[in-house]
Amino acid sequence: MPQASPLMFIQPQLSDTQEVPILPMSSLNEYLENNRDRFESDLSDWLRIPSVSADSSFSSNVKQAAHWLQSHLEDMGMTAELIETAGHPLIYAESPPVPGKPVVLVYGHYDVQPPDPLEEWTTPPFEPTIRDGNIYARGATDDKGQLLTHVKSARAWIESAGELPLQVKYLIEGEEEVGSPNLENYLSTHQHKLACDCVVVSDTSQFARGVPAITFGLRGIAYYELRLSGPKQDLHSGIFGGGVTNPANILARLLAALIDENGRIQIPGFYDDVIPLTDREREQFQALPFNEAQFISNLGVNGLSGESSYSTLERRWARPSCDVHGLWSGYQGEGTKTILPAQAGAKFSFRLVPDQDPASIGAGLREFFESRLPPGIEMELIDFNGTSGILVSLESPYIGAAARAIEQGFGCPPVFIREGGSIPIVSTFMRELGADVLLLGWGLNDDNAHSPNEKFSLADFHRGIRASAYLWQELARIEL
Repeated sequence: MPQASPLMFIQPQLSDTQEVPILPMSSLNEYLENNRDRFESDLSDWLRIPSVSADSSFSSNVKQAAHWLQSHLEDMGMTAELIETAGHPLIYAESPPVPGKPVVLVYGHYDVQPPDPLEEWTTPPFEPTIRDGNIYARGATDDKGQLLTHVKSARAWIESAGELPLQVKYLIEGEEEVGSPNLENYLSTHQHKLACDCVVVSDTSQFARGVPAITFGLRGIAYYELRLSGPKQDLHSGIFGGGVTNPANILARLLAALIDENGRIQIPGFYDDVIPLTDREREQFQALPFNEAQFISNLGVNGLSGESSYSTLERRWARPSCDVHGLWSGYQGEGTKTILPAQAGAKFSFRLVPDQDPASIGAGLREFFESRLPPGIEMELIDFNGTSGILVSLESPYIGAAARAIEQGFGCPPVFIREGGSIPIVSTFMRELGADVLLLGWGLNDDNAHSPNEKFSLADFHRGIRASAYLWQELARIEL
């Protein structure tokens, strides 16, 4: 299927008056080619460090991984510091300022998921192994491998041209896999230090193998737990059924009422702030090489459903949705037990799109449920932390610069996609720093992030380094 060229839509403003340091393509290519083995060796060294943030027994290894990166950045001539937090440390580094040029902040994380179940790994998770052009290890794609591309690209500039064409800052954390409990506070109290024009994040994926992508939108999330209480204890359903309100029945009724037969969420005002898809976005999504039949087959289902009048990609990326994640009530053991349960509960969430506000959604949800509660039932609605969706304008000059850099790095123009998942820290960056965010994923959807046999294509590792090196040049051409 045809791919939409990003340059059809984006005309970034370039400076005609300011000289931009240009790294000759031949010098860049020669440097990158001559250092392929060195870069892969460094990646393997970093992947050997089991920086599992969720398990306290790995705390010393997490700090070891932080020191490894700090030393690596210092060795490039950057100012780098290890910042202690209440949990695992942050790493901050920066190259010298370049007056009149944009400032870029690279965000990533050096912590990794636990490797369990170990018996499902073909080779040990912290013994990096190369097979079939991939490097296998925990953290290979999430996020050590992808993050390292932006470190190696800076080294390419420093060692080939003597300096970077703009200032690059790095803010790397060791707690992303446990919810970044200390990062948001640091962001809110160090805005001046972290001030930048755009933030670069590579912790996502290409659209498909050989189809690099720029993610310009993410859905947000609002997560809840609903608890219903009825009688003071479980009751005999034959004696009390029909006369006492059953919490499990009401739970099913309330959850079913959230979505109608057309896939529309029924909370009053829920869609008031939804930004509709533009015709251009719908055309771009339609042009993507997405095989719905193959998608269905890969999932092992016999069909798809969702909000009517929207395609599968549109529903997953750019429309709100509601999903139940867990249900509990009554007897769960073997055989039968005829009870009317005293309690029932569910965990569920809404995926939100810009400009929906999690707080407003929560207030509307509470009123929606309370208006439907029958006598004999008490409700507790627990509102977990939510995050708003984000959208970066396709007219952003930073998007245009990234598109040109990726085309030079990967040999083909990127496609523009949204993602249905949420990365809460992205909206925090946009709010606290007032900067556009570039989500540039070098990984693949089958890289097994968070699963056994995590991998990263070494070809894409090197393409990512090349694209990142050109990104610094393209960003430096933007007129502020």
